[in-house]
Amino acid sequence: MAGIIVKPRARIFHGHEWVYAADILKTFGNPEPGGIVSLKDFKDRPMGTGIYNPRSQIVARRFSRHKEELDEDFFVRRLRRAWSRREKMRGLDPKLCRVVWSESDGLPGVVIDRYGPHFVLQTLTMAMDLRKQLIVDAIVEVFSAESVVERNDNSIRLAEDMEMVTGVLHGAVPGPFRVSTDYGSFLIDVTGGQKTGIYLDQLDNYRDAATRAEGKRVLDCFCNQGGFAIAAAKAGAAQVTAVDVSESAIEQARANAEEQGVADRITFVVANVFDYLKDQETAGTQFDMIILDPPSFTRNKKSVPDALRGYKEIHLRALKMLPAGGILSSYCCSHHVSTGEFRAIIAEAAVDAKKTLCLLAFHQQRQDHPILTGVPETEYLRGYTYELLAAF
Repeated sequence: MAGIIVKPRARIFHGHEWVYAADILKTFGNPEPGGIVSLKDFKDRPMGTGIYNPRSQIVARRFSRHKEELDEDFFVRRLRRAWSRREKMRGLDPKLCRVVWSESDGLPGVVIDRYGPHFVLQTLTMAMDLRKQLIVDAIVEVFSAESVVERNDNSIRLAEDMEMVTGVLHGAVPGPFRVSTDYGSFLIDVTGGQKTGIYLDQLDNYRDAATRAEGKRVLDCFCNQGGFAIAAAKAGAAQVTAVDVSESAIEQARANAEEQGVADRITFVVANVFDYLKDQETAGTQFDMIILDPPSFTRNKKSVPDALRGYKEIHLRALKMLPAGGILSSYCCSHHVSTGEFRAIIAEAAVDAKKTLCLLAFHQQRQDHPILTGVPETEYLRGYTYELLAAF
């Protein structure tokens, strides 16, 4: 087997699973793009097996500490192991969850979401993409899937020198269908909806927001399909406003609200959230609870400063519209913005707004998106809920 010898002090020696180009001492055996490589340390000791792509900044990703082959048996075993973990997760609906979360399940670049009998697959690394049919066969064997849809329209594929594609890999294309949870009913479009259908990572946070919404005037910014807005309305919010720049997202949010019988309690607004917050602040509008759940403001480290400026602006304007005792819930879905940076920017906004915040709760991605301590990139969603205190 071809392989890589890793330099001393590379991050893989500290719990990570990635090998960057700068971490390589030398290669041997002419490894091919999308192939499997043996990983060895600088003393020629084996470190496991990885996938290889010299066209990517991340040249190798370890998927096993042993010698392994990426055959159908391997994928079946990994899927069964991932499924076994999720079956033990308390409060998780096994028919509505992320079945595989990349490195967290030993399948770097593979994401599989389940919506009942329908599965959505993303292969974001070249090696896994080349073995896509083996993964599909494993999904069908383990879950008896009716359909497997490919949603490889993620820009991450460009970094691996792959095109963005969508299509059906098994079964027939499922038309839009509904899934129900205790915090809302959602229309799923696995071929054209946001992400792979809905934001599975936020489902538990919808429930948490509902516990604080009763009797309040609630503003849901970047509402997408209306998850927070619908949860708040169902929980007895006095008034709910849901804002998103996408007309199609607002249409879907309204349809979801109608399905739940709360559409008449939600005002849907198609608008740029930055402009909307500015206009409402100028008008002196107040809300008792504001939820900020924007899409990622940055796709790379270079644009983090711009992202932080964007986060600060929306927090500053939101804080000026909250009365004493008001609730601010805010989320960041970019792993490039660290937990410390995100909390610091909220604190800076509070200082500039001359407000005092008290932390009530910390939020993260749902448990079916496991976080590896050695791979910080597996943690990408973080959120905080604050109470705005009256002046001392």
